[in-house]
Amino acid sequence: MFIQTESTPNPATLKFLPGKEVLREGTADFRNADAAAEASPLAGRLFEIPGVTGVFFGYDFITVTKDGPDWQHLKPAILGAIMEHFMSGAPVMASTAPASDAGESGEFYDKADEELVLTIKELLDTRVRPAVAQDGGDITFRGFENGTVFLHMKGACAGCPSSTATLKHGIQNLLRHFVPEVQQVEQVA
Repeated sequence: MFIQTESTPNPATLKFLPGKEVLREGTADFRNADAAAEASPLAGRLFEIPGVTGVFFGYDFITVTKDGPDWQHLKPAILGAIMEHFMSGAPVMASTAPASDAGESGEFYDKADEELVLTIKELLDTRVRPAVAQDGGDITFRGFENGTVFLHMKGACAGCPSSTATLKHGIQNLLRHFVPEVQQVEQVA
């Protein structure tokens, strides 16, 4: 098995491409070892590596975020853990865990804005999310209120030094162009 790696705009995050499907639908974002161990054998294994602080699964990639040592020391251990996991045939997600965060609840917006929200979600799904996935992350809609779109950033996007520029200059300008009612874009946890 050959696993490719790609850098991301976030220097603390590296993208791993195992050449296999990781998650059939949606994404999964783990920010601590406890949540990871319950939901995913692979994420749990990756969190056992000292220095790993985040794991994100996309359709065909895994992004890993670190806090300590440089990638030169962490990368071999991460590659080994990913390879061992896929070679074992174990599932990526525990069967009792939610398969992904697709269909996340907790969205908020006024029902009168439903048509605007559908347009915003379509723009995010067709123009923003594919580009962000290339960088090892994901952005999901959380809400719309008083001209402000609230988005949740995951994977390589969470904590990325260029995420503010992506939000304010990229996504905000795109949404304002197509949906004049959008005044600004904000990140939420």
